[in-house]
Amino acid sequence: MILSHSRHKKSMFAEYPEKVLTRKRKIGFVFQSFNLIHKLTAAENVELPLIYQGVGKAERRARVAAALARVALEKRARHLPTELSGGQQQRVAIARAIVTHPSLILADEPTGNLDSKTSKEIMTLFHELHEQGNTIVFITHDDGVAHQASRIVHIRDGRLSEVGA
Repeated sequence: MILSHSRHKKSMFAEYPEKVLTRKRKIGFVFQSFNLIHKLTAAENVELPLIYQGVGKAERRARVAAALARVALEKRARHLPTELSGGQQQRVAIARAIVTHPSLILADEPTGNLDSKTSKEIMTLFHELHEQGNTIVFITHDDGVAHQASRIVHIRDGRLSEVGA
């Protein structure tokens, strides 16, 4: 996409199809490999989806602070990913996923890099988000995480089978 320097300011997303914009507004992603931008601080990584949505600076800062607080990382906001442990990077990725208040969260091994105490805290957070009306889809190999779900679906050799709650 080429941005013009015309006098008329256009949204940088004006050319994106509505379904792409809907995905950015309604779905939060937690990647197994974090996908943090290493030149940005934890707070800046969390803020990025809000910038893409055009959220104003004051609201962005408040929402970033709240998201980092929810994952107990408010004191690490100014640290780069390389200055954080793997578990802390995963919590930044979770904060980035929830900062937009999505209705659907897709989480690929969200507790895979966390110690047992932090895993419990993150699962508590996901339960709270679910109770608030969010749909959360976990992809996990951890039976302990899977059995906390209200519905379990296995994918084995390309076939789906529902195990139950």
